[in-house]
Amino acid sequence: MVELTMADQTIFITGGTGFLGRHLLPTLCRAGYQLRLLSRHPDHYAWLNRYPRTEVIQGDLLDGDVLRRAVVGCQYVIHAGGMFRFWGDEAAFQATNAIGTENLLAALKGSGIERLIHISTVAVIGQPDPRHIIDESYPPQPADPYQRSKWRAEQAVMQAHRDDGLPVVVLRPGAYYGPLGEYAFNRLFFRDPMRGIIMQINGGSYIIFPAYIADVVQGVMKGLEQARLGEVYNICGDWISHREAFDIVCREAKIPWPRLPIPGWLGINTARFLEAVSAITRTEPFWPMNLRSYVYNNWRVSSDKAKRELGFVPTPFEEGARKTIAWYRAGCPDHWSELDCV
Repeated sequence: MVELTMADQTIFITGGTGFLGRHLLPTLCRAGYQLRLLSRHPDHYAWLNRYPRTEVIQGDLLDGDVLRRAVVGCQYVIHAGGMFRFWGDEAAFQATNAIGTENLLAALKGSGIERLIHISTVAVIGQPDPRHIIDESYPPQPADPYQRSKWRAEQAVMQAHRDDGLPVVVLRPGAYYGPLGEYAFNRLFFRDPMRGIIMQINGGSYIIFPAYIADVVQGVMKGLEQARLGEVYNICGDWISHREAFDIVCREAKIPWPRLPIPGWLGINTARFLEAVSAITRTEPFWPMNLRSYVYNNWRVSSDKAKRELGFVPTPFEEGARKTIAWYRAGCPDHWSELDCV
């Protein structure tokens, strides 16, 4: 039997043009893999030409025929595609995140792939008990449309492993942040503070679960190489309070703005008002109600299993914040030196 080298191995990637994908592609490229990328609008991403040995397939997760053709000849699949917003119609989340995943699983049946890395999210937990650590055994109770769609997708992946023997590894990253990110954690903890808006609810006492984007890439690479099949791994940095996170960001970015204490009830009522306006404008509110699950909870997430079994080493928040701020200070370029494929 001839053993394939990385140059002979092909990875099919969904979500390759998203936040994670932008960091994942150059890492896989440097590792020597052949890449096959799914994109709805490949002509929108001229930067894909930077990466050698990369084939772009036009299509989306709702097209089963495209998926079946795309996985032919692939040894690995990284499923990072999906829809993430704090606001939106539940049917849209289900269509992309859940049904899209189910379509991919159908395409993979009998394909003979060696491993599927499924990118889920710690957010499937929904409403964590503040008294407990969130490890991989903690029972998910998704609280919003995005979380419900991701939990349904994760369950489908694990069912395919149990019923069909599909070789899967599930990664649950925390809240992404880092260069090239402009939404969610990046907006709340970097972009908004750097323009004078700091939403520190209830004194910043709640705990958040940051995941530096390069650490998520590290988790994917470890998942490809050595993770146990059929297992779930949290991929997060150390948990940190909102107040501590703002302290670090304000110090590193030299932000002089005062941080006014915002009582929790005011944040909730403001979200209700903004959502009422958005029902008319049909645009996402600045402070959506679904932020409540992420902002008003204590997310004490443990990545000890990934550290122990995969050798995962998270980036200290100070270091990740420094690199993220440097990207903002540089004017948010669409390419970053760390992403060169050499």
